[in-house]
Amino acid sequence: MSSRVIRSTRASRIGMAVGAALILVLLTVPWWGDRASMRLLVEIFYILALAQLWNLLAGYGGLVSVGQQAFVGLGGYLLFILVIFLDIGAIWTVPMAGAIGALISLPIAFIVFRLRGHYFAIGTWVVAEVFLLGFAQVKGLGGGSGMSLPIAAIKSIAASRADRDATIYWLALALAVAVIVGIYLLLRSRYGLALTAIRDSEEASRSLGVDNFRAKLLVYILAAFGTSAIGALIYITKIRITPSAAFDINWTVTIIFIVVIGGIGSIEGPIVGTLVFFLLREPLAPYGTWYLILLGLTAVVVMLKAPKGLWGLFSQRFDIALFPVQRRLVRAADDKPG
Repeated sequence: MSSRVIRSTRASRIGMAVGAALILVLLTVPWWGDRASMRLLVEIFYILALAQLWNLLAGYGGLVSVGQQAFVGLGGYLLFILVIFLDIGAIWTVPMAGAIGALISLPIAFIVFRLRGHYFAIGTWVVAEVFLLGFAQVKGLGGGSGMSLPIAAIKSIAASRADRDATIYWLALALAVAVIVGIYLLLRSRYGLALTAIRDSEEASRSLGVDNFRAKLLVYILAAFGTSAIGALIYITKIRITPSAAFDINWTVTIIFIVVIGGIGSIEGPIVGTLVFFLLREPLAPYGTWYLILLGLTAVVVMLKAPKGLWGLFSQRFDIALFPVQRRLVRAADDKPG
């Protein structure tokens, strides 16, 4: 009986249709949604994008970084540098911050890649602390007390506040969609096969001719590009920046929590984790410490009961993949994968 390789499933095709419809609905939010809802959605979009990028690093590249706040803060400060000193429009600084962040990540990669395992994780955190201390010394950027965006820079985004909110909202949505689609296409390419091989066994992948260093370097630079661009977007919404806030480790702690409870090593995992995080945060945030305790308990329970995360548990039980990145060999008569 004949067989063939497939790269999509009925579930993924349905999911793609539902996703496209959802994006179309989200595009219309500025025309009917209130300002508070739009600001919450913007935060959801950029947190989701950050989680997807960290998942690419750790879940596929095996690079468990606890210092991604270095690029969040770098992107935020690049926004202020480009706007104030080079008179560039705030919106245009987002891709520019991403490109500059990617360039800066290159020499950093050659340093931290000399470390392995938990030493790599600690090394990335040290890099973030160096960034924090460095920017805190720059008086032209407000030193340790930080600075605010000029009113003229804010008004350059759009003439009215409603138009500014809509522009920032659409930019955040575009970034989130671009990150998810970009990671999906990357994982379906030959680099995706290389990353899967590296994740399973670095020694085995090397014996198969995979250039582990090159594949990991590509992932690290792409993550730096995306995280820096998102950092610029974040501080467009916040308007004010300080070193302690920009390089706060809580940026990385939040996205690690999201990826762990959602499911590391899958595109669906960070989406599920982001939804769970905000569903817990919104009603419980007023309770302060109890909210943080509940988040911690949730993470512990999920790690004990579902080591592969909530999506991993669901997909294992029902054999469903909304973003299939693996090739599947099926017999022609049985070509009915879920």
